[in-house]
Order: sequence, then structure tokens, then C-alpha cells
Amino acid sequence: MMTKADVTGMIRAAKRERSLSWAAIAEAAGLSEVFVTSACLGMNSLSSDAAGKVAALLGLPGEAAVVLSEYPTKDFARTVPTDPCIYRWYEVTGVFGEAFKELVQEKFGDGIMSAIDFDMAIERVAHDKGDRVQVVMTGKFLPYKSW
Repeated sequence: MMTKADVTGMIRAAKRERSLSWAAIAEAAGLSEVFVTSACLGMNSLSSDAAGKVAALLGLPGEAAVVLSEYPTKDFARTVPTDPCIYRWYEVTGVFGEAFKELVQEKFGDGIMSAIDFDMAIERVAHDKGDRVQVVMTGKFLPYKSW
């Protein structure tokens, strides 16, 4: 029985063999680049249709499409990441996380930004001091309820 980790390994290998970008895989699925990449890495699920399109593009067996459409267990390390790119995202959260929380709650009230009703885009932006990574995120505001 294939697992999400098995399918992620197959996807990475097929992506490399076919010299495909995540954008090309997302285009085949008909969904956003960030969401499809996350699903291919095991952290989200694709519809049966989108999973079939990804599997077909990558030449994966049918069972891989089934696994891509299964609900994931979103379990990740609780230690500080050591990969420099991921660590910087962690650092941004550490340095600006409290400010983010304060500003969201000042502008919206007591609640959180949803990571379920959420989208994100990552773009390269030319800049005189060196290209910039532009991250745009939107998430539905979810107020805490009193009862």
C-alpha cells in the first residue's frame, strides 16, 4: 500500500526525469502552484480529477492518484528547521509573528487567519539591490466565539 511519502518520492523523481517545473505540474492540475506543490509534498489533497491529471503528466501508477486525493495527516517537525530557506521563513515568523498577530487582531478583532480558507502566491520581483521574493497570502478571518 502506497503512502503519501512514497508518492512524494515518485513525484520528485518523475519531475526531475521529465525536467518539469512545479508551475507546469500545477497547470496540468488546473490549480495554483503553491497548493499543488503542497499536495505533491503530502500536506494537502487533490480532487480525484486533479490527482489523475498530475499522475498522468508524471507517468505515475493509478494508485498514486488515489493517494494524492487522500486526506493528509498534517504532521511536521516541531524543532527549528535547519534548511536555510525554510529557516528564514521560521525566522520571519519568529521576528514578525507577534506583530502579525497584534495587527490582525487590531484590524479584525480576536481571531485568526485561516490556513484552510487560504491562498498564497510566490513571485520573483526584479530589484536594484537584487531580486526579491514576493509572497502574497490571503486567508479568511475566523473570529473566536464566546459561549
